[in-house]
Amino acid sequence: MRDELAGQLSQLRDLTGRSLRELARDINASSSSLSRYFSGQAAPPWPTVVALCKAAGRDPRPLREVWERAKSDGPRAEPARQVRNDLPHDVVAFTGRRTELETLLEAARSTAVVAIDGMGGVGKSALAVHAAHLLTTDYPDGQLYQDLHGFTPGREPVEPAEALRVLLTALGLSPARIPDGLVERAALWRSELATRRAIVVLDNAADAEHVRDLLPGAGQSFVVITSRRRLVELDGVRPVSLDVLPSEDAVQLLIESAGGTRAGDIDEVLRRCGNLPLAIRVAAARLRHRPAWTLDTLVERLREGELAVGDVFEMSLRQLDPAQRRMFQLLGQVPGDDIDAYGAAALAGIPLGNARSLLEDLVDAHLVQEPAVGRYRMHDLLRQAARADDPAADPVPAIARLGDYYLTCLIAVKQLIRIVVPLPVTVSHPPTELPDLSSHDSGTSWMDSEWDNLLATFGLAVQLRIDTLAVGLGQLVTIDQGRRGGSGLLRDVLEASMPAVERLGDRRMLGSHRYLLGIQLRRRGRLAEGARELEAACALMDGDPVGEAMALFQLGETYEHSDTARALDLMEQAVAVLPPEEAVVRPRVRTTLAHALIRLGKHAAARDLAAEILESVRDRDPQTARMCLDVLSSAALRLGDLHGALDYAEQSVAISQATQHAIFEANSLTDVAVAMLHLGRREEAAAQQAEAVRILELAGEPDRLVRGLLPYADACLATGDPETATRSFQAALDVATAHGLDYLVPVARAGLSRPVPGHQS
Repeated sequence: MRDELAGQLSQLRDLTGRSLRELARDINASSSSLSRYFSGQAAPPWPTVVALCKAAGRDPRPLREVWERAKSDGPRAEPARQVRNDLPHDVVAFTGRRTELETLLEAARSTAVVAIDGMGGVGKSALAVHAAHLLTTDYPDGQLYQDLHGFTPGREPVEPAEALRVLLTALGLSPARIPDGLVERAALWRSELATRRAIVVLDNAADAEHVRDLLPGAGQSFVVITSRRRLVELDGVRPVSLDVLPSEDAVQLLIESAGGTRAGDIDEVLRRCGNLPLAIRVAAARLRHRPAWTLDTLVERLREGELAVGDVFEMSLRQLDPAQRRMFQLLGQVPGDDIDAYGAAALAGIPLGNARSLLEDLVDAHLVQEPAVGRYRMHDLLRQAARADDPAADPVPAIARLGDYYLTCLIAVKQLIRIVVPLPVTVSHPPTELPDLSSHDSGTSWMDSEWDNLLATFGLAVQLRIDTLAVGLGQLVTIDQGRRGGSGLLRDVLEASMPAVERLGDRRMLGSHRYLLGIQLRRRGRLAEGARELEAACALMDGDPVGEAMALFQLGETYEHSDTARALDLMEQAVAVLPPEEAVVRPRVRTTLAHALIRLGKHAAARDLAAEILESVRDRDPQTARMCLDVLSSAALRLGDLHGALDYAEQSVAISQATQHAIFEANSLTDVAVAMLHLGRREEAAAQQAEAVRILELAGEPDRLVRGLLPYADACLATGDPETATRSFQAALDVATAHGLDYLVPVARAGLSRPVPGHQS
């Protein structure tokens, strides 16, 4: 009955011709409550029904019986749905654009997509974001924002498939649910939007094809696109074209941005700014920080010839001294979205104090933004102006210096998080000063802040053929996999930089590259390719016992599902090539040997070996200690010591939480869940396993996810819970099939066909 009432209330809303926000204001109700009434999630009070009928000019009496039946329905359970608001901060004192803003707000009631077009700097993004903020209450299921970088200097446009991945994730979908193909992602995106009222801003599109697969299908969501091009190829999209500001609005913008009125010829200032909003703001910034200037003073700085809009930036540049101007030009070459003062110092090859001073000067001149303390970025137009200011400049030296800063920091972080594999990375220009990287937490925090910039710099290094930098970054970004996951991305990075390492001709460097690539291929289910890379790495690392041992034991792990005896033999070879006095890698390789003994059913031998290693590393190598605890938990479970199995697994979880290694934490959480099942603590086990699955889905690690689902399913079956076992086996099969993990598919299928212990089949 509630659905019947909701349908009739929705018809009343349509008759009013008002937005949800306007209707809520007129009948003195909240937008969120009206949204629930119209969707059938709740029945409104009778006075609200009367008010809606009055607003629509209809008699409420025929609805009384329907309303009473709806009120008698019990409460309807709704699954929790993640709601995100990703909109950038609204423009302070938004000026002008009244007609265009009204058009946008009206379009939200009658169409699904609006495209705002206009020249760079004309205010497209500001209008789109401002309108989205005003419409937020009308779209309670999410307010999403995606910068497509269609015209961002130095960056490739965001591919539609990647944009869809980000948007689907923002809607709350886990990476495991997101397919790989563009067509499949687009279909899923349309399906998800069809059940929601969400507003989506797609900013800075390159052209119609850039956004075609990002458009909604059916449903009540609203999409706003901005682009410098008119998207005439898109059917059913309502265009809103922006020109420069009318004079009245331009005057208001200049006065507000400058902090008040000034004497002088304001019309001349605006003429030379071309009434372009961004140009006006840049010129006004000069006034705001110079109280003695009049408008005529500003005009004098603009009077050298007939200046075009871009000349406003040129005027600001002329106020810079040579060091400031050089920094401005170099910042235009930065491949990432932002940079810190240490990176800027390396970019320019100057002391940190000088770099900070220059950055603050540029912030004051409104040529650089500081969106967060110590982080600096440039508007797209200003980035273009910076590059145009010295068009003949070779970007390679500056990018090489910036890259060496990133490499030096990554090497320091590698030591902090105890990544033992040796990586022969070359740093040609070590920076003179680094940020605080004295602790594990400071190191991982730095890497989180710089992650996107590291990947952008890597991409530019590949493009510019700065081979040592491309190879160094390609190898070193893998050190964060234990926290971040992302084996698919890391595989792509290593494959993209393989030509660079081959051009360098360094045998040991090539060995490390193929070693790392082999690991990522294995984790994506490409076992044969992974084995080939690791075998090649073993040969290339001849003479480096540590590198050879690491390659051998990783090769052994590649065979652990198909040939356990061979896996054990390879791990024994890995131990044998290491010198007896080697105290870091040797314990870790021996621990993997203990893992192999578990798979061979030699549980007591595995327990004894792991206990011996743990005694020697507990206080100095937390990662090897964690690995030992994992072995001890598995051995204890199989030897009937259930409480011991749980204790070891919980100790392993604690280490991973302390070192912020979420992927390893998830692995151990499954061990905790399995032990709890065998101890009869079923509800606690389910909670631990749910957290493990959440972590691995979020990280996009399908291989580890399946390998966590399978033992949990086995334990459910063994402890008399066939329904949960079936769900877990089926989930494992679905993920393994979707991601091409062919070696795990038969295991999941076998689990589904296995009879319940103690039952007749």
